[in-house]
Amino acid sequence: MDIASLLGLILCFGMVIFGIISNAGVGGVKYFFDAPSAIITFGGAFAAILASTTMADFIGGLKSFSLAIKTTSFDVTAIIRKIIDLSNVARKEGLLSLEEAAGDLEDEFLKKGILLVVDGTDPELVRAIMETELVSMNDRHKSNISFWEDVATMGPAWGMIGTLIGLILMLQNMDDPSSIGPSMAVALITTLYGSLLANWVCTPIASKLKTNNNTEMQAKEIMIEGLLSIQAGENPRVIEEKLKSFLAPKDRSTADEGGGEADG
Repeated sequence: MDIASLLGLILCFGMVIFGIISNAGVGGVKYFFDAPSAIITFGGAFAAILASTTMADFIGGLKSFSLAIKTTSFDVTAIIRKIIDLSNVARKEGLLSLEEAAGDLEDEFLKKGILLVVDGTDPELVRAIMETELVSMNDRHKSNISFWEDVATMGPAWGMIGTLIGLILMLQNMDDPSSIGPSMAVALITTLYGSLLANWVCTPIASKLKTNNNTEMQAKEIMIEGLLSIQAGENPRVIEEKLKSFLAPKDRSTADEGGGEADG
């Protein structure tokens, strides 16, 4: 569980509740709950997304919410250290020795690449296969990101639709001046709901999914470069320096720790 994402969502909600209570008291919270407004805004936004996609993609988009609050398992510096260890094994015992090492790997992408190298697959074909899988993965991730970005767009739009509905109904009942204030308040709640849906939930989730995707893409690219370097028989220390170039300067010293022998 990613504490930062979960805490951020909770704090956003807390800030809104604090703003309401500090101005209207605890009893004022009830004025911000309106079932018809919620149905128009949330129901309309998600229904519009459903109309523009397939059921499978819609369900996949909803499920991706959990991915945004999970801690990513891609430790780039640890991946670099693992590849350096593999390069030392290959340099001392040959490429075929990597087949045994592949059995201990949890990452299926890296394992697949190692087995291709062990099988003597042409380096260009190895790169083509791995990059094709990388592109497919990126497309799947972008589909989930697009889902939340689209909901963030639809939320305020449907909030405005709800507001317009409320205003029309209010103008149809102008005979009672005392009802104008409460009717206007209810009409504006849909706009509030739309803004909350977009800025409290959807935009942060889309941004987090983008961050996770970038981290995973970088990790996979490092794996590809590392495997091809091992296949080419490059010196482990050269491979280490090549892979560390993917990292920010402040992270490169971390990658050195426990990075294997990297000997010649």
